[in-house]
Amino acid sequence: MGNVYEYDTVILGGGPAGLSAGIYMARSNSKTAIIDTSMLGGQPSNYLELENYPGFPIIGGYDLMEKFEEHADKFGVEKYPMQEIKSVNLVSNPKIVETVNGDIFKSKVIIIACGAKPQKLGVKGENEFIGRGVSYCAVCDGAFYQDKTVVVVGGGNAAVEEGIYLTKFAKKVYIIHRRNELRADKIIQERAFKNNKIEFVWDTIVNEIQGDETVKNIVVQNIKTNNITNIDADGIFPYIGFIPNIKDINGQVKQDENGFIITDETMQTSISGVYAVGDVRRTPLRQVITAASDGAIGAVYAGKYLETLDKISV
Repeated sequence: MGNVYEYDTVILGGGPAGLSAGIYMARSNSKTAIIDTSMLGGQPSNYLELENYPGFPIIGGYDLMEKFEEHADKFGVEKYPMQEIKSVNLVSNPKIVETVNGDIFKSKVIIIACGAKPQKLGVKGENEFIGRGVSYCAVCDGAFYQDKTVVVVGGGNAAVEEGIYLTKFAKKVYIIHRRNELRADKIIQERAFKNNKIEFVWDTIVNEIQGDETVKNIVVQNIKTNNITNIDADGIFPYIGFIPNIKDINGQVKQDENGFIITDETMQTSISGVYAVGDVRRTPLRQVITAASDGAIGAVYAGKYLETLDKISV
């Protein structure tokens, strides 16, 4: 049997959105806890460098998130990393989060900040070669491809930035994109076009990933000509988008067709006292700064919601 904890606010997820929300909640004298299934910091902890977070012309992703966490610590946010969640009840009063080890967290407010995970290509060989040539984190695994050939799939900022990063190790980087132009910011595109280790493969999709013990070959198809060709490669890094981490929510709040949680401008979901912030919600931009902004907005209005509960109970 685990422990029972009672909080004003429980935040699910300790990335930039969750930590930002934690800082704002704690400053409003809300007894606040952050629960995360891994270590705090979220996706940015895996980024080698960030150069678009105001105040830091260039900073390591891990270093920035460490500063977020230190800030949350200053205001007494309680943290529960490495907690596998068994169930979440958003409609009960109080709301309840139960972990696999039997701990129960009771809370007046829940802020969902679970983030999103990389979307898979969904092609033959992808699952079989995860960890053996298929990776979703260039910073984590790039060093394994010293003087080798790799493929990056995608045309947004993440794909192109990670492609550029991989040229520090690989002798050749193919960037495959299903369109004939990139979606990445112009400054990032220019860097990639100037890099003689990068070759773009336009209007093309991946059909299959092949190999033996490790990845050896990528089967691709031109969507305009339907021609199928092979690219000899030692690894592949898909960066084609993200899907929300909403497994524990089980459809309790309104979501869009892709599963992202729908909120209003105050970050409130379809359930009173439940807010969603950062990459897990439907939003036009997924960046560290917008996640942190979401966290601030959601926390301010969650604080107002707690005040209404206090008035009712008086």
